[in-house]
Amino acid sequence: MKNCPQCNMEVPEGFRFCGNCGAKLEAVPVPDAGGARTLFFGAMQAPNRAKLILIKGEGMDGISYHLNATEHVAGREEGAILFPEDPLLSPRHATFFYEGSRLLVRDEGSANGVFVRMTKPVPLASGARFLVGEQLLQFEPCNDEDVTPQADEDGTYFYSSPRRPSRFKLIQILRGGDIGMIYRAPTDEVTLGRDGNDINFPDDPYISGQHSMVSATPQGYFLTDLGSKNGTFVILNGPTELSHGDYVFLGQQLLRVEIT
Repeated sequence: MKNCPQCNMEVPEGFRFCGNCGAKLEAVPVPDAGGARTLFFGAMQAPNRAKLILIKGEGMDGISYHLNATEHVAGREEGAILFPEDPLLSPRHATFFYEGSRLLVRDEGSANGVFVRMTKPVPLASGARFLVGEQLLQFEPCNDEDVTPQADEDGTYFYSSPRRPSRFKLIQILRGGDIGMIYRAPTDEVTLGRDGNDINFPDDPYISGQHSMVSATPQGYFLTDLGSKNGTFVILNGPTELSHGDYVFLGQQLLRVEIT
């Protein structure tokens, strides 16, 4: 105890105000046992481990998932990372796991796949799918050299639009799996965006004016993001390493990777 300098009332050590007269007292710190420092109580992220941050509207951060164990399953019904209200997620959708100090993600045979935001041009194989805004597109190379008109038994040819040479085509996949627009590329480069491109989606608010480009080169076919605001996402075909700052799409959930 100590005495108040104003009213001489006894006050417990460490109190900042006198309980009798309200005078302000000089605080005397109470030392921790053994000189130990008191830490703020809260969840800690282990060194060399990652966390996933759920991205909400307008780029705001939501809940965080600390990946401190060896592997973490994400899905609609199974695992530690659950989104039970997302109908586009499979019950067991994907697994985040470590190989040494590397963080990887693996699709667990989900119905809609796992998408990662691309940071550099990505090679495209036949059947590759990617996201531009809300548009799901599939890439297919074209081989028009072997396509020649064939007459029926009467020698009549089927009436159709002219078939012009094309290196590749992009197929829009609609909800339910139906095919929407099919665009056959007349040149070796095709740009996609909201306005002024070869392929435009003017009603998609998540697509930038010039969003991405598909090109045919001597080294193969490539997908390139053109500095879009929301990025271009490619579907994974196998376990893929993740780096700090990567973005992953699972169903309708956008997650950002942060690694200490």
